[in-house]
Amino acid sequence: RLLSVLRRRCDIAGKRLSGPGLAAEGRVLRAVLYVYHSRLLRHRPYLALQQVEQCLKRLWKMNLVGSLESLVELIPKKNASKAHAECLVPSQPMLETVSLKVLGGCNLILRLLDCCCKAFLLSVKHLCSKEFILLNTVTSGLLSRLWFVIQYRCVLQTLTSLYSALWTTLHLVSETQQTPYIKGFTFPSDISDFLGVNVSSEVKKQKAKMLTTKKSSSWMKKLFPAMPEAVSKVGKKRKSETCTSAMKNHSILCPVDIGETVV
Repeated sequence: RLLSVLRRRCDIAGKRLSGPGLAAEGRVLRAVLYVYHSRLLRHRPYLALQQVEQCLKRLWKMNLVGSLESLVELIPKKNASKAHAECLVPSQPMLETVSLKVLGGCNLILRLLDCCCKAFLLSVKHLCSKEFILLNTVTSGLLSRLWFVIQYRCVLQTLTSLYSALWTTLHLVSETQQTPYIKGFTFPSDISDFLGVNVSSEVKKQKAKMLTTKKSSSWMKKLFPAMPEAVSKVGKKRKSETCTSAMKNHSILCPVDIGETVV
């Protein structure tokens, strides 16, 4: 029963970590950093964005998904029919290695969410000050999507529940036959003790910080005031021409900031 629970949670965690949303946001983040490199090296939101990218890079280099797939291959697909029948279980070194990676992955994701929150607040602050309007608009949208993908997919919560199953299995396997691989480290029974914070309360706190900032409508109306009715009608007539010209020039990427209020 424990093995089936562990197998199911490993599958869920692997799918949520390797989902298309997180990978897509990571590619967009790298593209934004590449375009604005050497132009905004001392800009605070840009530096905060680099910290977000660094956390994502470390998470991918950890290869947590590969370790989960290797662990799933060692778990038998069918449970033993008899209560006292013997069955193959993953070894203690394998369970310790995956548990350590899950602990590190949770710590990295928690740090990633914190960096996203800080970078988002900085972007909105500089955007309200009319500084680097184009970059901060893109950055605030990107960071909010990245934070939402991790929260909506429950990546952190899935890893914490996976660790509880890993720790229970590791405890039983070590009692049966002790073959420790990682020495000098005691695996905590509660992952909150290792992280130092409660996961759900920390995520709620970050969400409250992001929602208590100025709403997008306020600073967007301030930067881009409402168009007069006559200008609005002319804009509607030229909408098709503008879309056509934009499609023709879709390959041209202009990293220059807007600078002034555009009507």
